[in-house]
Amino acid sequence: MTEPLILKPALHEKIWGGTALRDVYDFDIPSESTGEAWVISGHSNGPVTVTNGKHAGKTVAELWHDEPTLFANQDVDRPFPLLVKILDAHRDLSVQVHPDDKYANEHAGELGKTESWYILSAEPGATIYYGHTAQDKQTFDQEVDDADWDNLLQKVPVKAGDFFYVPAGTLHALGEGVLTLETQQSSDVTYRVYDFDRVDAKTGAKRDLHLADAKNVTTVPFIPNKPTQKVSHIEDLTLTELVTAPYFNVVKWQIAGRATVDATAPYTLATVVDGDVELTVFGVTYHLAKGTSFILPNDVETWKLNGHATLITSTPGPKSL
Repeated sequence: MTEPLILKPALHEKIWGGTALRDVYDFDIPSESTGEAWVISGHSNGPVTVTNGKHAGKTVAELWHDEPTLFANQDVDRPFPLLVKILDAHRDLSVQVHPDDKYANEHAGELGKTESWYILSAEPGATIYYGHTAQDKQTFDQEVDDADWDNLLQKVPVKAGDFFYVPAGTLHALGEGVLTLETQQSSDVTYRVYDFDRVDAKTGAKRDLHLADAKNVTTVPFIPNKPTQKVSHIEDLTLTELVTAPYFNVVKWQIAGRATVDATAPYTLATVVDGDVELTVFGVTYHLAKGTSFILPNDVETWKLNGHATLITSTPGPKSL
């Protein structure tokens, strides 16, 4: 029977993590310094499993390879292309940059990492690091060598509901007090530029930096990409298109009542970030609480929503098909 794939997240401890993933989303966190919930993932560093139906216990990666028709997947040798996380920046993340597909494949055997952030909540005065001020590569390299972070790094204030598109090559970091849903390419390649000189309590040492790679892949000069948001409606559902991009499309669904929705892509990824909702597929109703993530596979052509909730959804862009 055609059905959604409801998923169990993979949780990751981080030096900068806290308890918000438990406090806000009731996740079973492994410690008081949990930074990431990989809520939709086929990556080997954070595989998630299906909790319902005939595919219960299978990972997304297994289904991508073994049941390719679920995703209209024409190439079982490539990895599941997208990854969705919820990040608790209890403290500042490291300032970092990710490579594009070509560099990542040559140096790490992975996909590149273009990503995006939907700000779920932010403490008063919270900021992110987004881009840099250098106008040429020589200046960028010199300011990195001099650790001239006050001049180099750009800080941007944030609030709940803000959205940022972060293409590969963008110098960036979430700041303290920010809870974020991240939609990205399925990659775990990160080049750390600055880590605030902190010591990892587990190792007693500072974490490694990757300055040479970071210099190679950082886009100079930085030009922010601010997608134009478009709003549409289907019955009691408001859809806000946050970004349409080469690797993924991100849309916010706000349901306040009932709506019948038709698929627009081979598959749809979704996370309930606020409220709760009933999802009905082929006459079967699933009660989805806040924090639940799911995939609507290729054979789910239409579905019904009922409730009061906000979901962040994504579909593959042309480079991920």
